[in-house]
Amino acid sequence: MPSRKTDTPPAEPVREVQLAENRKAHFDYQIERRLEAGIALRGTEIKSLRAGHANLRDGYARVENGEVWLRNVHIAPWANSAHDNHDPLRPRKLLLHKDEIGILVGTIAQKGYTLVPLRMYTKHGRAKVELGVARGRKRFDKRQVIKEREATREMDAAIRRRVGRG
Repeated sequence: MPSRKTDTPPAEPVREVQLAENRKAHFDYQIERRLEAGIALRGTEIKSLRAGHANLRDGYARVENGEVWLRNVHIAPWANSAHDNHDPLRPRKLLLHKDEIGILVGTIAQKGYTLVPLRMYTKHGRAKVELGVARGRKRFDKRQVIKEREATREMDAAIRRRVGRG
């Protein structure tokens, strides 16, 4: 009896190329949820992004009139453009579904939550930004994170000394 399987080609692997990362966000905020959003860019912006000229450190996202806008993210002007270059700090629209935006509005309305860009990357040739729903850390929380990191580093070093590098 013949099988009913159709001959479908294997799914191509997802190819992500990381363009920028916000390492400081993991230290300053407790990331509670992550979500992926598309980003509306101009031609010179995507060229500059692919060259690695982006800074997410001071960036944040805000919901305004049912749309999510990425603010204070610096994408350097494209050096090879003679004219019509972009403003490095212009607000950029994030592409999300309405139900995702509704969930974000409910979450961010709570005190202490914010939307932070964690990293920018390309996925199947399209620019994406990973947003984190984050709660700000206090100074003593940051010190606790540093203590934990140092403790795990010391434990790993002790294990390597004890066991060896075999």
